[in-house]
Amino acid sequence: MDERDIRLLKAISDLGTGSPERLNEETDIPVSTIHYRLNNLQESGIIQNDLYDLDLEEVGLDVTVLVQLSTDYHGTHHDFEETILEVEGVSQAYFTMGQTDFVVIAHLPDRELVERLITDLERIDEVRSTNSTFVVSTLRHSTRAFESYELETLLSEFTAE
Repeated sequence: MDERDIRLLKAISDLGTGSPERLNEETDIPVSTIHYRLNNLQESGIIQNDLYDLDLEEVGLDVTVLVQLSTDYHGTHHDFEETILEVEGVSQAYFTMGQTDFVVIAHLPDRELVERLITDLERIDEVRSTNSTFVVSTLRHSTRAFESYELETLLSEFTAE
């Protein structure tokens, strides 16, 4: 990645769009160059999709719960991960180091589905215990990590000097 790629990725994160015209307005990079670079970033796997972000509260998924799982699994954590990901409602899952083995995040419509989620997780033989935390207020929910950085920081970290 070079400086133009970083500028494009930062603009995509800030604007929440991959529109070449909007990116041109933000970066002054020619539209044809933006098309070319976006294609290259997609082919290399850096840009993974062009999905729209949803407002979870507006679609009715306004209960967010974080579930820590302590487990007694045998074999690799990769095998166990697949089991966790099959539980309905799990939107994010992380293998962690520390007092818990996995952290699961779910966005659900109501407390009844929270109870079902916990029950489904506790039914997994390898799950020793769960610890759930309800989110009271979301301060930031983004898949666009670059938006939390200054452009200068990104350029200094990801481009060769």
